[in-house]
Formats: sequence, structure tokens, C-alpha cells
Amino acid sequence: MIAIIPARGGSKRIPRKNIRLFLGKPIIAYVIENALKSELFEEVMVSTDDLEIAEIAKKYGASVPFMRSEKNSNDFATTAEVLLEVLEWYKASNRLSKSFCCLYPTSSLIQAIDLKLAYQQFEENHIPVLVSAVPYSFPIQRSFRLNEHQLVRPVEPDNMLKRSQDLELTYHDAGAFYLFDTDFFMERKEVWTDSTSAYILDELKVQDIDNEIDWKLAEIKYQFLHDEKL
Repeated sequence: MIAIIPARGGSKRIPRKNIRLFLGKPIIAYVIENALKSELFEEVMVSTDDLEIAEIAKKYGASVPFMRSEKNSNDFATTAEVLLEVLEWYKASNRLSKSFCCLYPTSSLIQAIDLKLAYQQFEENHIPVLVSAVPYSFPIQRSFRLNEHQLVRPVEPDNMLKRSQDLELTYHDAGAFYLFDTDFFMERKEVWTDSTSAYILDELKVQDIDNEIDWKLAEIKYQFLHDEKL
């Protein structure tokens, strides 16, 4: 199995996000090191269009066998398109693996044990797609919209007064990693299918990073997880 880390150079909201220093080390380094530590992968590769990212990736043990194409380096390229480009390259090189993992470069809170346990679930259940997921921290059944007068309009009025424990637990994509059966993905070219399963992560290991506050929260969570001084 190979690990694919998609890490392009352009980042609008946080410039150079994928290699920005996170507690003293490029954030992508944590992802590479945990992938290697899991001992699940024959190769941990980074798909990038950026020479500096490529050099940093190689410094921390990843491979960069080719530079990403221009068409898959813009703001509109999807993760699926990037992954397919990588898989086609490995197929042409007669090195295509039966399964693969997509790891996002800012998933610094994910540990090697998470990857191991997720892969165990993936293999034992014989499923073609497994996503990392996390429970919503508040019941979405009690969500509401605001109308043009800023008045509250419940999405599910009947659930507004129910106790949280009486409502079904719901989840969302953690945006950390995905496991795929290679043939299935190359045929379907999508993540969300009727055969997609989920590995549930603790909330402490999930942090979307879109702004400076998100970044700081991720650092605090990392320090808490690793018993480091806050």
C-alpha cells in the first residue's frame, strides 16, 4: 500500500500552509512521520507542484517521484483528480498497489495508531472506501435557519425540545485521511458511495485549519494530546 499526501503550493487563506512551522516543524512533517511510523506503507509519497514542498517532504522521509501537473495545481482541481493522476503514474510504472491511503498534509493531530486501527477496520470488513469521521459536537437536529428578518426557523421543529441523548448521533468528514481499494476508486472516482464506511476519531484529533484561530487551536490540541507544556 502507498500513502498519497496531496500538498500543492498555493494556499489563499493561510499562505504556504502545508509547510508552515507548526510548533517548530513544518506541519506536513508530522503527517509524513506518522505515516512512516505506522509501518503500513511501502511508500509515502507527496503530490505537489512546489519545489520547496518537495524538498521538505523528502527531508522528512517521503518520496516525490514526479511533480504535479499544472492542470491539477489550480484552485479548482479536486482531490479525486489529484489522486487519479498519482495512480495513473504508478500504473504506468508497474507499481500500482492494491489499496492506498490519502492523507491530508495538515492532519498533524493524527497518530500512527489511528492509521493502524483504521486499516485494520478497512481490511477486516472488506470495504472499498473508508473515511475518517468525527461526531458533530452539537445535535444537528436542533439546527435552525434565519429568515430575511433574522427570525429563527428550526430545520426540524419537532426536535428542538428533545434531549440530546434522545437524538441520533450524526457525523461529518474529519478531513484527515481516506483508505481506498485502488481498483474501486479508479473505476468510481469518488469517495462517497453506498460502500463507504467510516473510522471514528476523537474530537481532539480533528481540527479544520482555515484561519489563524484554527491554527492555534490545532497547536493547543497537539500539545494536550502529547502532554506538552501549553
